[in-house]
Amino acid sequence: MSSLSQFVRLSNEKVTLIFDCQGRMPKVIYYGAPLSDSTTPEMLSVLNTRQEAKCAPVIEPPITLVPTHGEGWTGQPGLEVSGDADQWSACFSLVDINQSARSVSFIAEDTHRGMRLITTVELDAETSIAKYVSRLENTGSSALNLNYLNAASLPLPSTVSKIKTFEGRWSAEFQTKDHDLFFGSYVRENRRGKTSHDTFPGLIAFPQSTGELNGECYGYHLGASANHKLRAELMADGRSYVQFGELLFPGEVVLNAGESYTSPVLYTGYGCEGFSSLSRQFHNFIRSNVLNHSAESKPRPVHYNTWEGIYFDHNEDELKALADKVAPLGIERFVLDDGWFKGRRNDKAGLGDWFVDEAIYPEGLDGLIDHVTGLGMEFGIWFEPEMVNPDSDLYRAHPEWALQTKNNPHVPFRNQYVLDLTNPEVVEYLYKVITDVLKAYPKISYIKWDMNRDVNHPGNLQGKPAMHGQMAALYSLIDRVKAAKPGIEIESCCSGGGRVDLGILPHTDRFWTSDSNDALDRLYIQRGCSYFFPSEVMGAHVGPRDCHITGRNLPIEIRSAVALFGHMGIEMDPRELTEHEQKVLTDAISLYKKYRHITHGGDLFRMDDDGMNVKFGYVSKDKQEGIFAYNSVTETVRTTPNRFYFAGLDANKQYTLERVWPEKLKEYTPSILQQTEGQVFSGEVLMKYGMQLPVLFPQTALIYTVKAI
Repeated sequence: MSSLSQFVRLSNEKVTLIFDCQGRMPKVIYYGAPLSDSTTPEMLSVLNTRQEAKCAPVIEPPITLVPTHGEGWTGQPGLEVSGDADQWSACFSLVDINQSARSVSFIAEDTHRGMRLITTVELDAETSIAKYVSRLENTGSSALNLNYLNAASLPLPSTVSKIKTFEGRWSAEFQTKDHDLFFGSYVRENRRGKTSHDTFPGLIAFPQSTGELNGECYGYHLGASANHKLRAELMADGRSYVQFGELLFPGEVVLNAGESYTSPVLYTGYGCEGFSSLSRQFHNFIRSNVLNHSAESKPRPVHYNTWEGIYFDHNEDELKALADKVAPLGIERFVLDDGWFKGRRNDKAGLGDWFVDEAIYPEGLDGLIDHVTGLGMEFGIWFEPEMVNPDSDLYRAHPEWALQTKNNPHVPFRNQYVLDLTNPEVVEYLYKVITDVLKAYPKISYIKWDMNRDVNHPGNLQGKPAMHGQMAALYSLIDRVKAAKPGIEIESCCSGGGRVDLGILPHTDRFWTSDSNDALDRLYIQRGCSYFFPSEVMGAHVGPRDCHITGRNLPIEIRSAVALFGHMGIEMDPRELTEHEQKVLTDAISLYKKYRHITHGGDLFRMDDDGMNVKFGYVSKDKQEGIFAYNSVTETVRTTPNRFYFAGLDANKQYTLERVWPEKLKEYTPSILQQTEGQVFSGEVLMKYGMQLPVLFPQTALIYTVKAI
């Protein structure tokens, strides 16, 4: 349908989204719980009217989808552009609206300045997730210098008083922080050339009273795998809004006549029953619209990754011995990490020379691969295609292939530079060497695709900033590799969780969530990640007894219990395992396999954090089964812990309650759990009355299952 309407309404069973198009440009006037047909947009428009205030505009410039200087907007403009005239003051007028059942495109023009602006909004059919993307077209005859174009600027309801944001660092990603929405702007900008460990492009807005299982909340995530910026602003007039867009370097995007720029996609979600309900909307959307396979298809296989077991110390006989050791544990995929290619004895050399090192593997990888697959495991391999070591044949032949800026020395960072993917020669080289390995070893079915440094000088051969083009080229390269090897799965790794976003995920299959395998750290890393991403894309490994990053020594029980709620794997030298640890790890892997159809396809219910433990559960869609975890982090300040309240069950069903982890629990007195195990309880009593927990040592996990009878 193509027409100019005063209002546009998109809705489904989860949410209603209404745009007011009475002004020159469209704006959101409602996004939230479904409205009945008797509530008309005209009603909302009248109630949205604000009177003229003293010493203020007669009519306030609206929070349009892309607010501009030309509209008289005094907040952060959604468009920053300049040219040979007054293009900086762009002011568009809506000329067309193309609407279908679930999407709408708003087409606006500034004919005086030779620009067309198109913002497309698509509401998912089954969830509350809406996608926004903006495109600027140069319809004039002179070049436009584009500094910024937001995906969307969206008003926040007046009930919103707080925002939940995501901070962190390498090995401590996805740390959540709640802030009051204050007068002024909360701004986060990322220039690292990757999504980053510290500035995840997302936030959650909510009223003061919202918790994990109650209250309204609004989630926003920009699917940008490199530089980005976000803003949440409370203005002097009392209105507040959020804005997301790609962060561009000066001169990075110049639009000649007929050219266009498209923003990354902004994903928005609404939850009416707490943060967990918002997460379920994102999880369901990702499972249905982003991932290449559903929970009903191939289950996520248990990994063994060689990195923290051997690092660069590759030896074919030892690797075969490792495979012999891990296969009986229940491992389903063996991933050969860094160190297999030419000259790679440490992290100082070899990147770029993607050829099997004959000094280590004189007969190639066939012997190892055949041994691994003969044990019933799949075989995966590590690449870091975007990088090059100065000490490599590739760099010696083509130093100009590295991103750089003239007369500026490279910033030292892990002994490596970043290759310029905006150079077609670089992309063709990488495509060839990667696919040559896949052709030579057709049993390789998995790639761990890593990226291990910031992009400090993103200048290409033309001397132009390259990050926008770099990401487009990366996505294309990954897609070409996948097309060349149908069925291959690719993991997005970036020193752990440095590139976790909905820009890269449509091209890949899972994330390496963090380089830290410390179970206590992982509880919070995985919890933070789960606000937007489902557990099946969160790589989670059982690490060594003594964590290589934190030095913490943790029991095998807690390490295993934490890992089995992601995409489970192990990453250690399995020869260190005691008989007891082998038994526990085997049991954990078996438990993961038994319940991954729920953890990778069911509904997540997190419980509110009390600072002493992390607790959550997954319940099947039909509410017939559930698996719940209570993870004690610090000792309770009272004589006994609080009660554990289940969530997400059917109040009218009867459930058998079983403790499935650990097999044996060290306790001071005979366990109160003996009174509950195997008993039948109603869903109502489990959720409303809860269960008294036993006195536990810190760093202990309890896992329960419920099954309807």
